[in-house]
Amino acid sequence: MYTLLKRNTLIFILAILIVSFATLSFFIAQHPILDFDIKTSLFIQQFHADWLDKVMLAISFFGELPYSLLSVVVVAAIFYWQKYKREGIFISTVLLSGLIILGIKNVINRPRPTAFYVRLVEVNRFQSYPSGHVLSYTLFFGFLIILMNNLKDIPKLTKNIVTYLSAFLIITIAPSRIYLGAHWFTDTVGGFLLGLICLFPLCYFYFKKKQVNP
Repeated sequence: MYTLLKRNTLIFILAILIVSFATLSFFIAQHPILDFDIKTSLFIQQFHADWLDKVMLAISFFGELPYSLLSVVVVAAIFYWQKYKREGIFISTVLLSGLIILGIKNVINRPRPTAFYVRLVEVNRFQSYPSGHVLSYTLFFGFLIILMNNLKDIPKLTKNIVTYLSAFLIITIAPSRIYLGAHWFTDTVGGFLLGLICLFPLCYFYFKKKQVNP
């Protein structure tokens, strides 16, 4: 009974995420420039400084090509070589999110913020919505947090470092993208929602296979 209730709750949450993302995506496709987005960007960017530029660029580093690909490959390889072969394989599937994000970007086709509206610290390619950085951080670092809380024989210090660092990056990536002038606020919301949506099937198949083959 408890398992069924838990499963139904997760399905309900996933449905809410999908509906929210679809609604936001449709709205953004119809209204690519929003006064709310502009005001949010200007509010965050009013606190700019040279040292803060460097900090925000550092936070975004793991989402830049080719480093985003290398980060996933290296972490997956470390897990694989440390006798966590299943975990390494599942981590590597995060790379598939790149295809998802490019497909949605092309469909929505929202232009990036320009210097007419905001301060540009970083110039980017591809379309703006949703934020690929936020999606990949939510999916990749979110899955690492889940692994750290479920793998029993990893040292506690390692678990804490990975968990807190991953949480820090997930929390700060959206403000960093807005600060850098790379994305609008709604881009980051879309990226976060899509990241959570992608995290659901990844965790589902990981834990399902783990139960079958403990």
